[in-house]
Amino acid sequence: MTPDSACRDTYQGDAALDRLLAKAGPGMSAAEVRDLLAGVLAAPVPAADPEGWMALIAADPSPALVAQLSALKREMETARGDAGAPPADRAKRLADLRAELKRRGLAGCVVPRADEHQGEYVAKRAQRLKWLTGFGGSAGMAVVLMDRAAIFVDGRYTLQVRDQVDVDAFEPRHITDQPPGEYLAANLKPGERVGYDPWVLTHGTVERLSAACAKAGGVFVAVEKNPIDAVWPDQPPPPLAPVRPQPDEFAGRGTAEKRQDVAAKLIGDGFDAAVLTDPASIAWLFNIRGADVARTPLPLGFAIVSRDGPTRLFIDPRKLLPATRAHLGNAVAVEKPDTFIAALDALHGKCVLVDAATAGAAILDRLTKAGAKPVLGEDPCALPKAVKNRTELDGARAAHRRDGAALCRFFAWLAREVPKGSLRELDASAKLEALRREGENFRDLSFDTIAGSGPNGAIVHYRSTESTNRKIEPGTLFLLDSGAQYLDGTTDVTRTIAIGRPTEEMRDRFTRVLKGHIAVATARFPRGTSGSQLDPLARRALWDAGLDFDHGTGHGVGSYLAVHEGPHRISKVPNTVALLPGMIVSNEPGYYKTGAYGIRVENLVTVVALPKAPDAEREMLGFETLTLCPIDLNLIEPKMLGADEIAWLDAYHARVRETISPLVDADTRKWLEQATISLMR
Repeated sequence: MTPDSACRDTYQGDAALDRLLAKAGPGMSAAEVRDLLAGVLAAPVPAADPEGWMALIAADPSPALVAQLSALKREMETARGDAGAPPADRAKRLADLRAELKRRGLAGCVVPRADEHQGEYVAKRAQRLKWLTGFGGSAGMAVVLMDRAAIFVDGRYTLQVRDQVDVDAFEPRHITDQPPGEYLAANLKPGERVGYDPWVLTHGTVERLSAACAKAGGVFVAVEKNPIDAVWPDQPPPPLAPVRPQPDEFAGRGTAEKRQDVAAKLIGDGFDAAVLTDPASIAWLFNIRGADVARTPLPLGFAIVSRDGPTRLFIDPRKLLPATRAHLGNAVAVEKPDTFIAALDALHGKCVLVDAATAGAAILDRLTKAGAKPVLGEDPCALPKAVKNRTELDGARAAHRRDGAALCRFFAWLAREVPKGSLRELDASAKLEALRREGENFRDLSFDTIAGSGPNGAIVHYRSTESTNRKIEPGTLFLLDSGAQYLDGTTDVTRTIAIGRPTEEMRDRFTRVLKGHIAVATARFPRGTSGSQLDPLARRALWDAGLDFDHGTGHGVGSYLAVHEGPHRISKVPNTVALLPGMIVSNEPGYYKTGAYGIRVENLVTVVALPKAPDAEREMLGFETLTLCPIDLNLIEPKMLGADEIAWLDAYHARVRETISPLVDADTRKWLEQATISLMR
């Protein structure tokens, strides 16, 4: 290493950085860069653009400036240290929280896994439930009282919660069968006050928990500052990741046209304005993408859309690149987040639409106190975002072709590597990500890969770690649930692979899951049908044997957006949103035997209009399968499939083979020929 390179690798101080910044002309000081970098470190690192944050400082930084910015970032990262806490420290955190509650005159508090946007995807700063309990799932809530505490999760996390949380400190409970309200009603004493942060609970949740506290003679009270924030000494600041335009060549429609449509809907529905709280809606409406949360290109912020005035976007302006500012133009007023509350106050006398699912109770409370007329309803962007236009659908198909090529290359590699006997879950995850990175328009994974070998596959939202990293061994099933974010589409696919010879039980269970998958894939249904009405199709073959699975059959998927998107879904949970042509939804029935194996077969499908039969009285819809990857023939018991089911599988495999073969190498083509061989042979 030369002396010059050694200097570049070491931060030379703020004075030196100030000189470099002055030459670059961005108008920032070293102190401002430090403040920005704190937010950069609070955001995830995008897989395809780890140094993209530098564009927030200078459009064309010199090599010397790049070196010093990188060195300062490393220095700050080292000084920050590991924000995670070993299990031994959890007890202190719980004790500190209880001391803070006592200081405030509270008998307890609720800690949801949520932020100000009520979404599944939250920034590091909002990971309060994980900081307190260690639970890292995507949904949950803790109730902390002075002498006891409980953590509530759904069926996906009943195993995971016991692995990650001290069950002596937090009693694990099923959030549906043993809800938080029931716990509060049973354990709260008369006159006791339980605090909550109104920014991280919806109005509906507040009403339910208030009623539960009242049943016990207690009170559910809003607090000005979240109690966790008061005792979390190294809590990250709000994230700062670059916000970029999403070109019309991928979005299909311009932001001005979308804003006009939303304003027209507000007029038609009798609203003066709508408050947008879902970052995915903001990303869609303004045709922008960010990186404030992991694996999902969301720019965190709020917006107010008026029927006849300018649209106001409340977002940290430091995140906006010059190209993004130009893209938004003068018709969008960009304002700092700390002006949002004043903007709500200014809606006095206005009829304002507020999304019931994604708005914190604080927003409704503020509007009411300001003399506005808030109405809980549905985000006006949710449905048009879910119904993809032709450009978005073409992009999704193209993304799935590239994704399918990466998957087939991976499974061909897996077939060669497994017999060597040393392959582990994390090795498989890393290899698949590396192959996906080679694809055109790749930006990131769409979620952390679930690679579960043997009993780990029975944990629905399993995440492999160094301590759980099992070998992929003969006699087991390997469940791989993965996806990617491409500029033109988002993918999500699960395959279950037999490693060696599967048992008869494994083949039986897999074939029942496959029958459910095919039943959904081939469904014909009249316009107006919801996903809840189709859900039994996925479960019939399992129900026949007294079996079931504890997650939904399908979730909506965004267009280079959230891999879990509403408002539609296929689930036991009642849902009245009709499936419409252009919607993308997953088709993923499964079966899980605790301590043994997990099975899931998942493709993404899009709703399409079917040709009208001559005597048909109603318009019928169906699904087009987007995912292109073989389904493991070694796990199928052909005698359990009907002729129509075999015909569907053979046709699907022929399509996979014909589409993917030209995109892969000779070894993968050879594997693909065997993996897609006809069952009719």
